[in-house]
Amino acid sequence: MQASENSNDDFLFIDDSDEDEILAQSGNDTWQVLIVDDDPEIHSVTQLALSDLVVLGRHLEYIHAYSGSEACQLIEENAEIVLVLLDVVMETDDAGLNVVKHIRETLNRQDIRIVLRTGQPGYAPEESVIKEYDINDYKTKTELTRRKLVTTVFAAIRSYQQIATVNENRQGLEKIVAGATELSSKHSISAFCHSVLMQLNTIISNDSSSVLCARGQGIIDNVDDLSFYILAQSGHDNSLVNQKLEQLKNEQANKFVKTCFLQQQHQIEDQHLSLYIAKGDYRAVIFVELASPLSEIQTQLLNVFLSGVAVGYENVHLFQKLSNAAYKDWLTNLPNRLEFLRLLDDFSQQNGEQLVAALIDINHFSDINDALGQDIGNQLLTAVGKRMLEIGSICKFARVGADVFGIIGPESVVTPENLMGLFLHPFTAGEQHLPINACFGFCTKEHAENSGVKVLNQINIALNLAKKNRLEHFAYYNPEMEDQMQWRLGMIRQLRNDFAANCLELWYQPQLSLETGKVIGAEALLRWRTADGNYISPAVFIPLAEYSGLIIDIGDWVINQACEQIKRLDSSFNNISISVNVSIPQFRRDDFVDTVIGSIKSHQIDPSKLELEITESILMDDPQLVVDALMKLKSEGISIALDDFGTGYSSLSYLQKLPLDRLKVDRAFVTNIAEEGQSVIAETIINLGKKMDLKVIAEGIEEIKQQERLLELGCDEVQGFYYAKPMPEKDFIEFLKANH
Repeated sequence: MQASENSNDDFLFIDDSDEDEILAQSGNDTWQVLIVDDDPEIHSVTQLALSDLVVLGRHLEYIHAYSGSEACQLIEENAEIVLVLLDVVMETDDAGLNVVKHIRETLNRQDIRIVLRTGQPGYAPEESVIKEYDINDYKTKTELTRRKLVTTVFAAIRSYQQIATVNENRQGLEKIVAGATELSSKHSISAFCHSVLMQLNTIISNDSSSVLCARGQGIIDNVDDLSFYILAQSGHDNSLVNQKLEQLKNEQANKFVKTCFLQQQHQIEDQHLSLYIAKGDYRAVIFVELASPLSEIQTQLLNVFLSGVAVGYENVHLFQKLSNAAYKDWLTNLPNRLEFLRLLDDFSQQNGEQLVAALIDINHFSDINDALGQDIGNQLLTAVGKRMLEIGSICKFARVGADVFGIIGPESVVTPENLMGLFLHPFTAGEQHLPINACFGFCTKEHAENSGVKVLNQINIALNLAKKNRLEHFAYYNPEMEDQMQWRLGMIRQLRNDFAANCLELWYQPQLSLETGKVIGAEALLRWRTADGNYISPAVFIPLAEYSGLIIDIGDWVINQACEQIKRLDSSFNNISISVNVSIPQFRRDDFVDTVIGSIKSHQIDPSKLELEITESILMDDPQLVVDALMKLKSEGISIALDDFGTGYSSLSYLQKLPLDRLKVDRAFVTNIAEEGQSVIAETIINLGKKMDLKVIAEGIEEIKQQERLLELGCDEVQGFYYAKPMPEKDFIEFLKANH
């Protein structure tokens, strides 16, 4: 509307007050007031009327709009506007009311106070406007004297401040609630402390830097002093985390943290805060450098927030203790098997990094435990764990089993050479200095499966192969190993089933006297015929039987079958003996000797007709065990033969101790025996046997020349393809009839 139409504008200069305006102590801040009217004179007189007004410590700052659309734009651009003095009728009759809708509905600003002013009240009835629009006051310009205008503005701004305070408290509490939810999801001390500082920054809304400190003992790994350490930081270098507070190079921080900790109360000043956190046995201090002082509301919210932080700080420590109990090895303080599986999960999922995972298995650790005691054994394991850390901080370590350790790190660091280097020098355990060695299994990222459990299985496969390798004590996993393992397990399963189904057979290779050419006995040889009628070589299934432990049951069955065969031969061939091979697992059985003797007695056969063959490798595996067992068997009349003599490393002193009846010359010394100069070893063995009053039998005879040379050397007995291949019982009986 035009200025000429408002003859009553003088009302703003009427002083209807008998007392001073409502004033408060002036400050530097201002309240932004938007005057919206299409009459420039209204802007001037309104600003003049309110020129000296100070409301709640602040002057007024005026922004001017001369239309409804301009007002909407200014409100969008100025978030600090707290009050709008709004004309109703401007470019349209309802322009002011449209501004109200824009403020409340479009901008969703419920905090701005709105005072409608109109010079033509008939256009917008007061009652309907108040009901339909969210406004705070409705005045005609004729009733707005200076006194009433001041009162209206003061009331509106005070209302705004109350709403702002409520909103600030509500938003602060919402931040605290959200922060508490965020903090409750943190299960490590480091993550929790970092989150505390992040939440603190959102609550105080201050461009600040901060550190959270506590005594290092029991909190920082491998720290055992009571100095203050930085657990988390904000606004500083992240390398300070887990370092002493002194590294911050801030004397003020050192001083106030210690004071706060000793006095056990907050220290709140304009430029910094020292906030004390305590719950149960767990205490910490947050030191904050402020860019500006805190408001009263921020201080109140801070107290509420810190009470929750204290509870959370205790809880995260308790959770850490539970986590340590579940995921840390109690002896070495290294991660345990469960945690190593989690580390292997991460290892298997990482891309682009040249990493390798390995297992370290201490050789013969049980012997140390048995000989020196478990306490020394524990100290040794602790020493191994500590020395492992020398590999480098970039690696991750764990104790996976009783004497098995795990390590994950770069391929350039986790190498056989570096791991074997850990065992070059003895380990100190109590007063003992123990030289030990180990086996190592490796799996590179290239061959790793996609889960920790599978990767651990892969490394175990490599480790098991390393244990069997007498030349190199390490092995890297490759897929072929697993294929071999699966094949081995499948074969063992099939062997168990076929053995239970009586698919194993004993075949016999005749043994003859060189002097008479007559059969004097036979070697019982195990054969495995599968369901499809094919035979699997003993060189394949005997090691599988030994590996699986099935050789014990099979060995008992073979001895029993040999005794039955001797019993069946007695009626027609009573001078035929049967020779049976015996393995070291059988000797390790406590009841092995009793089982053999029991089988002889149950079949009522002459013990001397059953011969047990042992090899040099069996003898050297556990000499005393074997000698003791053979002495007992010999005392019962059972015959004993030493097979493969000369191929191993057995001592002649053990040869003297053995209760032998026969020496067997290995085929390796027979193959070229007819050639000049190639019979020295065979001749030596034969002569040794004669001097010890033992029968000597040579195996692997395939040519008449070999037989002739053995005759010249004085060998007693022979067996080989030249005479007969191994055969089933039926064929063996026929062979006996023709050659007995």
